[in-house]
Amino acid sequence: MIRCIRHTAAFTFLLLVALLVNAARVQVFEAEGYAGNTANRRVPIARYDKPRGAVLVAGSPVTGSRDSGGRLRYERTYTEGPLYAPVTGYSSQTYGTSLLERAEDGILSGADDRLATFPWWDHLTRTHRAGGSVHTTINPKMQRAAFDGLGGKKGAVAAVEPRTGRILALVSTPSYDPGELSGNSPAVSEAWRRLNGAEQRPMLNRALRQTYPPGSTFKVVTAAAALESGKVTDIEARTDSPDPYTLPGTATQLGNAARGCEDAPLKDAFRVSCNTVFARLGAEIGLRGMVDAARRFGFNDRRLRIPSLVAPSNFDTRMDPSQVALSAIGQYDTAATPLQMAMVSAAVANGGQLMPPYLVDKVTDARGVMVAAGPHRPTREAMGPATAQQLQDMMIDVVAHGSGRRAAIKGLTVGGKTGTAQHGVRNEGTPYAWFISWAREKDTYEPTVAVAVVVEDAAADREDISGGGSAAPIARAVMAAAG
Repeated sequence: MIRCIRHTAAFTFLLLVALLVNAARVQVFEAEGYAGNTANRRVPIARYDKPRGAVLVAGSPVTGSRDSGGRLRYERTYTEGPLYAPVTGYSSQTYGTSLLERAEDGILSGADDRLATFPWWDHLTRTHRAGGSVHTTINPKMQRAAFDGLGGKKGAVAAVEPRTGRILALVSTPSYDPGELSGNSPAVSEAWRRLNGAEQRPMLNRALRQTYPPGSTFKVVTAAAALESGKVTDIEARTDSPDPYTLPGTATQLGNAARGCEDAPLKDAFRVSCNTVFARLGAEIGLRGMVDAARRFGFNDRRLRIPSLVAPSNFDTRMDPSQVALSAIGQYDTAATPLQMAMVSAAVANGGQLMPPYLVDKVTDARGVMVAAGPHRPTREAMGPATAQQLQDMMIDVVAHGSGRRAAIKGLTVGGKTGTAQHGVRNEGTPYAWFISWAREKDTYEPTVAVAVVVEDAAADREDISGGGSAAPIARAVMAAAG
């Protein structure tokens, strides 16, 4: 009898060990596999069992959570959703997350280990932490000024603080309400189909994800390349620039919309936007020099995140001389996001130093304790300070005496550059209106803001589209709101 009991006890012990080994295999070694399985409903149920952390603008939340009473309990809500959609993105039980909601999902959902005092214990006990908060760099007055300025037009605005890289405004219109995508009801699916199928593409973040031909605003980069390379040593000396200019290696002649461009000095050519002068300069600088100049301003950077991913702005690295000449005036395949062109303007205003842009000032836990500060990335020298000073003078001249007069603000020194970018087959599409600018207090060299505005307005007559007419007033409103 005792022998049988011993055998039974030994067998039971072996069964217990096997059970523990299997439990360890499931809970430790295969936990991630089970957690990531789409059939596992416990993960989304736990994820939405507590309110999501908030995205804040100037200390006030622009997102919240609503108790739906369903199995996926808490749904995302948005304060002034269309205004801040290009910043927050959406958080949906059905369609996932986008933009800041995606980039900072670990903090907002509570999954980030930085929110835990003892992460190993939370992993062991499967504790679901309360979501933290994401504090953005957005200035609400500037955001509103940009949104109202664009109105019903298709376009975008990006504004940055040149000295720090803080993004002060990020607007894309037409916009949408991310709250329509919260939850998992049939209405959410219908809203998703409607928004994605809309001709105006309201869910496209034009400030970060859409690239446009920058047109004459790219002449800031070409002017910097000409001055840095020594192709131009005196911005007021006459250049050897024919009008019209025959593109190298072709019989194609390039003309100007402005008068007085033949042999115009760089400063005058910049003010009235002479295509011939800048195309010739681009061809003289050459492919390598132009590519290097564009890269210093941030073009062709596929790693830029703010922390949301930003579409890379393009300056081709393989072109013949005629294509380089066209690229130097913002045509051919040159393309830029509004954020990229705000970076160009900021580098000029900041004495040639380009600060990487960022959107998150800090993140805090549910108690308000700071978990991480904003990023501290190394600066990039886009140009020397002497070149930046000359470009500042030329941009000030555009606002004081050129096509950027509508951007002038009393009491501030404002520099700008207009642009009208052709596109479409044979350039038959309605041109995009560009304006890039910066502002600072008079009698100081401390820039307060740099702005880029692009307007796509298919309803306007062709002659009414211009950077100075359509985009400059919007930039002015945004710069004025920075004070």
